[in-house]
Amino acid sequence: MCNKHYYCAILAGGLGTRFWPISRKALPKQFLLFTKTGRTFLQQAYERAAMIVPSENIIVVTLKEYKGIVRDQLPELPEENILLELYNRNTAPSITYAAKEILKRDPQAVMVATPADHIIEDLDEFAMTLNCALEYASTHEELVTLGIVPTRPDANFGYIQVSGGRNAIKTCVPVTVKTFTEKPTKEIAELFIKSGEFLWNSGIFVWQASVILSELEHYAPGIISLWKESSDIDRIYTDCQRISIDYAVMEKTERATVFPAQFKWADMGTWESLYDNIGNPDRTGNVTNIKGKHLFKEDEENIIYCQNKHKLIAIRGMENMIVVDTDDVLMICPRDERKVKEFLSELAMPEYEEYR
Repeated sequence: MCNKHYYCAILAGGLGTRFWPISRKALPKQFLLFTKTGRTFLQQAYERAAMIVPSENIIVVTLKEYKGIVRDQLPELPEENILLELYNRNTAPSITYAAKEILKRDPQAVMVATPADHIIEDLDEFAMTLNCALEYASTHEELVTLGIVPTRPDANFGYIQVSGGRNAIKTCVPVTVKTFTEKPTKEIAELFIKSGEFLWNSGIFVWQASVILSELEHYAPGIISLWKESSDIDRIYTDCQRISIDYAVMEKTERATVFPAQFKWADMGTWESLYDNIGNPDRTGNVTNIKGKHLFKEDEENIIYCQNKHKLIAIRGMENMIVVDTDDVLMICPRDERKVKEFLSELAMPEYEEYR
């Protein structure tokens, strides 16, 4: 039986712009079906949470315009467990909002805060690790994060340096955090991996609701003060700064602890993460999600997406590219995260607003 004092806040207010044009403002990636499980990222996050906390203690924090989508995808979720934000202000305000609401319900609450868009395998290992973290956080006034044992020098993830080096990251016991580094260069990431002192920052946090609010008051008083001044959530979000919990608290606190985690994990924030963790490459390395027929010749290691079952996708001589064909957009771009980011920044221009 799940501990009645355990809660989970699923953060589902992201816009998913990096996966444009599949992910749009009206239906961002956390609500999409990328995997063959038949479940969206949000639904999978809910199901993982329900393994660990009582279902009535699962809360989803999302934007107001996504309320209907959340209700459709999680009909079992009580309406009062959907916390609605006026604007996307990143994770620090979302976590503050969730912690405040949870603390009203239960002064002894211990909560998990997790993004909605992760891919996690080895669910038994995941549940065991998170339960250990919850048990620890329930008796220690510390801010716990799950650190993933890295498998490669990936520059798209944040890193956590731990005390104790290689031996420490092989255990499932709390380890003291030395430093946080957000998305280093590829060269620095390689040095991190060689040192054996670093874990990937999963963005999954565990703490007593009262403790995270106390640390927010200390390190991010501008956020907490808005909740003291008003009970109008729209007004709070209008005035609130946009900042992650990492920058607001975790990089400053002296209470940070990390649990090394061994389960397979991926933050679905880039096309490369999709290629590596969801795609099933064919014999030439192409990852495809195509409903109709296709004809490929001399093509290697591309990502190709088209859901029109009446369209033939014919490509020859293309390597390391992204091809996405939707009803109103055809995107062809190199499979290079820097180039993708630069390319998508052009969408901010007014003439492309209808396609966002």
